[in-house]
Amino acid sequence: MHIDPFILYLKTEKRYSSHTVKAYENDLRQFDNFIRKDLNIESPSVVIGDRQVRQWIVHLLEKGISPRTVRRKISALSSLFNYMEKQDLLDTNPIVKVNLPKAGKALPGFIPEKSLDQLLDGAGSGDKFKDVRDWLIIEMLYLTGIRRSELTGLNNRDVDILKLIIKVTGKGGKERNIPFGPAFAVKLSGYAAVREAEFGKALPGDPFLVTNSNKRLYPEFVYRVVVRQLQLVTSSGKRSPHILRHSFATHMLNRGADLNAIKELLGHANLNATQVYTHNSFEKLKKVYKQAHPRA
Repeated sequence: MHIDPFILYLKTEKRYSSHTVKAYENDLRQFDNFIRKDLNIESPSVVIGDRQVRQWIVHLLEKGISPRTVRRKISALSSLFNYMEKQDLLDTNPIVKVNLPKAGKALPGFIPEKSLDQLLDGAGSGDKFKDVRDWLIIEMLYLTGIRRSELTGLNNRDVDILKLIIKVTGKGGKERNIPFGPAFAVKLSGYAAVREAEFGKALPGDPFLVTNSNKRLYPEFVYRVVVRQLQLVTSSGKRSPHILRHSFATHMLNRGADLNAIKELLGHANLNATQVYTHNSFEKLKKVYKQAHPRA
């Protein structure tokens, strides 16, 4: 299949990274192995066509390979065929006659309710400023669904503990109000108290969440806090602040919240961006159905 000269071409002329070249080679060797062993074709460069490519796609999908990965493998194969075409080793690229499987959108990850309940219920009740602030970061992200940049942009005047509302400035300077409950208001008041004890009285225009040196929180700071706390309840590699936003939306939807209401709370410009969370809920329903229905 002329894989070796193609790999050399990628290294020397295209100057692809070693990681990319290795990925290309692995995919192409897999196809070559399929052609020779599964289809019993000894000279694939002569007889290869769109039919064999379709057979490989079916073979990969039946093995449980995701459509997204299959598309990547076919892309590598198409690059090889284009090279062979330019070298007059192939008449036409057979990929042009092949319909690729739809990749679909990757579903947003989220943390199960029980895990977050375990984390938040076990939050320390100490009065040290650092501890109170770090736990508040986790709870604010999960209880409001705000973005990391929105969290760090909050000023004191944006958090109205009496009216139980947080005013958030989102993308494009668009403002929205997010409600919260009395229990969380108590925690916000507790944080404000320990912050004042640590640094003195804060002005309305001062940042609401601050570092240990009374400076506005920055994104990397929030990321480190979230990763450190979430690793207590999940071994998943997804432990970013954004997964708390995904968890907020998914849990709200699972408990019957209106999709349009979630859209407003998240600050999405249109409903399409919010509808991705319905897939998570549907996957949960399918799992429950398979576990509970006697004929499933």
